[in-house]
Parts: sequence; structure tokens; C-alpha cells
Amino acid sequence: QVQLVESGGGLVPAGDSRRLSCKGSGGTFSTYPLAWFRQAPQKEREFVAAISWIDDETYYSDSVKGRFTISRDNAKSTMYLQMNNLKPEDTAVYYCAAAVVVGNVRIGSEYEYWGQGTQVTVSS
Repeated sequence: QVQLVESGGGLVPAGDSRRLSCKGSGGTFSTYPLAWFRQAPQKEREFVAAISWIDDETYYSDSVKGRFTISRDNAKSTMYLQMNNLKPEDTAVYYCAAAVVVGNVRIGSEYEYWGQGTQVTVSS
């Protein structure tokens, strides 16, 4: 089965930048739509960003537009989330996800493969 492993989280001062990575294995990574979701304590999981395998079309939530950039490197079977100008409200566990096909990239239930998550904590 497909395995996904996130890395790059940690404690970050507000206004700083971090890059998260998601390493995939066990599948045809280059053909999978990929996405980042996040979940804060006692809050529902929310969509962050997604990228398709067709022309690398990208999608972003309103809360991260202009600050975050999603990308993928198929040669390394890795997806990235570049996070700039981090805010305390960005604090959450960040998960990467993949699927064979996706109807709506913003809905978590569309994805069947998930990583274990990486914690991002933004402090003032």
C-alpha cells in the first residue's frame, strides 16, 4: 500500500518560514493528486492546499493564500509545503494525503492515503 511520511514541523516564531515535506512510497506517486490538511486540538480537520498531477494545478484555502506554496518533486516522490509569514493560528498537526482520483480536492474523505502528521507550533 501507499505510505506517506511528513517531516519538517517544529516550534516556529511568528513571521518565520518553514518547509514541510511528505515522502511517498509503495505507489505511483507521480499520478496521484496530493494535498495538505491540518488539524488543531478540538477542531475539525481543514483543507490547506492541493496539487494535481495534471499540469501541477494548485489549490489553496483562503487562510493560506499568498503565504503557502505547495509543490511536488516526482523524481524524489516528495511533496512540499512552503509556509511563509507564519501566524499563531497556523498552529496544528499537518497531514499529507494522496488518492488515485479526487472529485473535490478540498474534502478529506476523498483521499485514501494519509501520513502520520507533523506538528507545527507558531508562537509570538
